[in-house]
Amino acid sequence: MNLMNESIEVFPWNDNFSTGIPLIDEQHKRLIHLINLLACGLAYQSDTAELDRIFSELADYAAYHFKTEEAVWHNHLAGDEWEEEHKNSHNRFVADLIELKSKKDHVSVNETLKDVLSFLTHWLAFHILESDKHMSKVALGLQSGMTLTEAKLQAAADMSGSMKVLIETVLSMYDTLSSRTLELIKEVIDRQKAEAKLRLAANAIENTLEAICITDQCANIIDANPAFQQITQQSLNALIGKNLRELKSGLNNEPLFTGIIATLAEEGHWSGEVKSRSQAGETYTDWLTLSSIKDEYGAISNYVGIFSNFSRLSGQWHELQHMANHDALTGLPNRLLLADRMELAMAHAERTGSFLAICYLDLDNFKPVNDTLGHTAGDLVLREVSKRLQSHLRLNDTVSRVGGDEFVILLNDLHKPDDFEELLVRILSEICLPIGIREQHVFVTGSIGVTQFPHDRGEADMLLAHADSAMYQAKNLGKSRYQLYQIAKAN
Repeated sequence: MNLMNESIEVFPWNDNFSTGIPLIDEQHKRLIHLINLLACGLAYQSDTAELDRIFSELADYAAYHFKTEEAVWHNHLAGDEWEEEHKNSHNRFVADLIELKSKKDHVSVNETLKDVLSFLTHWLAFHILESDKHMSKVALGLQSGMTLTEAKLQAAADMSGSMKVLIETVLSMYDTLSSRTLELIKEVIDRQKAEAKLRLAANAIENTLEAICITDQCANIIDANPAFQQITQQSLNALIGKNLRELKSGLNNEPLFTGIIATLAEEGHWSGEVKSRSQAGETYTDWLTLSSIKDEYGAISNYVGIFSNFSRLSGQWHELQHMANHDALTGLPNRLLLADRMELAMAHAERTGSFLAICYLDLDNFKPVNDTLGHTAGDLVLREVSKRLQSHLRLNDTVSRVGGDEFVILLNDLHKPDDFEELLVRILSEICLPIGIREQHVFVTGSIGVTQFPHDRGEADMLLAHADSAMYQAKNLGKSRYQLYQIAKAN
């Protein structure tokens, strides 16, 4: 199950959020996507490292978005007080986000994520629906031929009434979320086991992958499926007659168990985390869903318990997320992930005053290997080259396979424009080494084109095109070398 498609949408995109300016709308969609990823992180209890990654991505993408947005408003409202106030709102956002990040060392990860979700939902509601939408209406009015005064009056009229109702509706979305935070995980897991719901039918119990047991009204087990037998490491005969509390030590908490029974009697079901200890002494966490079954007289006769393991579900999420963003052959980031990392790397370079080198690599003499020895041999060459590239990069650098025998390398946090040169020399030397295939050696080389940001300014696609152009210059100059894109010459 792909959680990127089945995501928890605490802030679903709606056409009412559109400003009418496509570039800004696309970036707003990206910010909303990050909020929904945070909700998934909350549901799956992300660790501190993941929280730091999300904070960094938010800060870098927000800086990138603010720069774009301010340029758009400047074209229409240069010198107007609205432009200055909009910049101030951006600065306040960054300050508030930094303050939230500083809290993570003093409160739990989950509490910090709740605060971030609350902050972002409220901020985006007012920023997108009120501030940005208001300014876009003025900008579009100016484009249609209105004067600034006329455009502001028309925008004010458009923003009255129903728009305020819309903002209040969006804000109420988070209020609903915050009151059901603990239920969020249950809803995600329930969606994955929709066909395994609390049935007494023996066939369903026998074949589901979820661990299910049926007890009498005293919680003594009368049946259990193979999955339950596996996690308890006991046969069905050994399980029958045992009390559920004997098998799940977390239920031995008397106040907890009493509360569960009371909830089952009143509402018919209960869900929550249960921590237990395995026979080997290891502590693990299950998500337990208990439901009561009533007889024909309305009295509780049985309970059905379904156990889901958090570790397995979290592992599936990360595996599917990796598949969507990585090349199947080499395991390297694909074009989709490269685009995101370029945006973040460019924003990071702007924010920190560092340099970013965009390196476009194409293998020389790869086609003869592929044509002569076949695609299987070609795939082996690509995988070996990928390993060699990764072995020379730092953790904060990126190497992506963008198609065929072409790769893009992003070198971040360079302190001087020429800091990349020694690394590229090592990479080119490594690529030249023989590759063993079918008891023979094949040889390929690499040509690399390089451009630097922010020395070379432009959108990500333009920077890639410049690096690609420099790569062809390297090929024309003899291959197995790198060539820096010459901005002045190109102009």
